[in-house]
Amino acid sequence: MSFESLGLAPALLRALAEQGYAEPTPIQAAAIPVVLEGGDLLAAAQTGTGKTAAFALPLLQHLSTAGATQTRRPRALVLTPTRELAAQVNDNLRDYGKHMRVSSTTIFGGVSMGPQMQALRRGVDVVIATPGRLIDHMQQRSIDLSGVEVLILDEADRMLDMGFLPALKRILSAVPRQRQTLLFSATFAPPIKALAMQFMHQPREVSVTPANSVATTVTHHVHPVDAAKKRDLLLHVLAQDSRRQTLVFSRTKHGADKLVKQLEMAGLRAAAIHGNKSQNARTRALSDFKTNRITVLVATDIAARGIDIDQLPIVINFDLPMVAEDYVHRIGRTGRAGADGMAVSLVSHDEAGLLRDIRKLLKQDIAVSEVPGFEPSHPLRTDAAAPKPVQGQSQRPQQRPGRPPGSHRPHHAPHSHGNDRPAAGNRKRRRPGRPAAKA
Repeated sequence: MSFESLGLAPALLRALAEQGYAEPTPIQAAAIPVVLEGGDLLAAAQTGTGKTAAFALPLLQHLSTAGATQTRRPRALVLTPTRELAAQVNDNLRDYGKHMRVSSTTIFGGVSMGPQMQALRRGVDVVIATPGRLIDHMQQRSIDLSGVEVLILDEADRMLDMGFLPALKRILSAVPRQRQTLLFSATFAPPIKALAMQFMHQPREVSVTPANSVATTVTHHVHPVDAAKKRDLLLHVLAQDSRRQTLVFSRTKHGADKLVKQLEMAGLRAAAIHGNKSQNARTRALSDFKTNRITVLVATDIAARGIDIDQLPIVINFDLPMVAEDYVHRIGRTGRAGADGMAVSLVSHDEAGLLRDIRKLLKQDIAVSEVPGFEPSHPLRTDAAAPKPVQGQSQRPQQRPGRPPGSHRPHHAPHSHGNDRPAAGNRKRRRPGRPAAKA
């Protein structure tokens, strides 16, 4: 199958060809014809499957052929859970629509509202926004959503998981009832189905990726190690190829910052990306990573949403995630588009129960191998009796004095000066074992 066979406009085919894209991915092949027909769509797609193009290409075609209105109101609204994902979607829209006259802008927290208001006053076809900052603009009456023809919820499960449901309902009440709605999610879990039934009209369903599946080109490695020796083992793994781009996951923001300092002291070029960083710092770190000015990017789970890097060779879990489904999302950033990838996890004795949950979720075994010189003082148990930390408790002793345990749970929305974060009463706590509503 080719993009031509999907009925895309010549201007889009030209842009795709210039970027070297010849054949659609399965989610693109399944979703694009449905979206072009104008119906509502509920699509299951994991990160790294090409889902952005699955809605961006038909959206651009609709906006370029339906005829521009004389108003300055946005005609399409894309909602994303994080700033990084919003920026990524905007970049993709501009790349695919480079031969079309379709304008877009991003609206997210962590930066001044002034330039965003100016862009909205000038008029824009597509707004890509995080729910919190969009609500801010609605309260300031700086955005008019009454002209929205297409509404897209990208990674809807993650938005629900971050507690954005009240904000979503408020936004939905501000857009026209007569519209096309596209919902992209990693799973069709019950909360997603319930949300879809509330505001979608007889949506078609497409699903090309089994729930919680991982790319077959990714190899998994677990190295058991004492928590006190994790940093040294990480340096040992990184030293095997110091020029290799590596994404490292830390469970906490404080842990990510501390790890970057330790890596820099060892002579590595590293940066951290998490919710306590300013938007400029997050953007700069991601840009430096993509252009190889730094080789190690240390991220927390939420901040890593939207990290889209071609041919990322390796992902390292310095800490295992508290929720097994997050392992799938973490390693989904390697082994893309048929390329080989590697997922390495440094697992301490206290994390054995988390590893057991990951194995159970993936329905496959993960090889455990000790690294000479870093053998743990206790064997790593992954049976039913394996210890499992209480959610919210740090497993590493370097917790900052005075900081309450669990203050950096990865499922919380990123800090953004109040603009992307749902109200405290709206945030949900996920329990280990609860079915994920994830992206």
